Amino acid sequence: MVELNFDTLLSFFKVLANENRLKLVGILSQTECSVEDLAARLQLKEPTVSHHLNKLKELNLVAMRSQGNTHLYRLNSDTLSELNKSLFSPEQMASWSKNTRPEAWEEKVLQNYLRSDRVTELPASRKKRQVILRWLVSKFDPARTYSEQEVNKIIGIYYDDYATVRREFIGYQLMKRDNGIYQCLSADNWQSETEINQQMAVIPRRYVR
Repeated sequence: MVELNFDTLLSFFKVLANENRLKLVGILSQTECSVEDLAARLQLKEPTVSHHLNKLKELNLVAMRSQGNTHLYRLNSDTLSELNKSLFSPEQMASWSKNTRPEAWEEKVLQNYLRSDRVTELPASRKKRQVILRWLVSKFDPARTYSEQEVNKIIGIYYDDYATVRREFIGYQLMKRDNGIYQCLSADNWQSETEINQQMAVIPRRYVR
């Protein structure tokens, strides 16, 4: 029996997102067939058919029985019925959105731009860049102040271009600067994506890199 969860749903669509596998399902929904029969009907090589059948078997979409030295395959209608009732119920479909939580997206951004706890590059996307900058500013103690040299040193541990990051801290209102002294701003003061976009919209194009 297939475990019914979000990963199963993804696997289901990935497996069936193939023309030949869909044709296999169509054929096997009507009759039992051997690999040889399927290869002839689909004009594919037998190893290719076996590969597609194995993908379908992983989700228990096809069943196999032996007849002498021949393996016969058929569609497992019970699995399809179970998937239809469980995966595609209103309650289950509503649960799919749980995998789109902002935290999951931010974690993905960090995975893409961090290597060995260092930033590989600053994303061109402002939304993604904000995630990286917030991760970098979290390395500072919000309860104390820092000289510019101290800010550069801490940023340099995680990213080489400390000057750019330091300026971005100010631009994204993650830090404030007063007479060369820097301090983290509380999260309540951080700019939202909308505010950043509005700010960028009023900057003359010649100043936008």
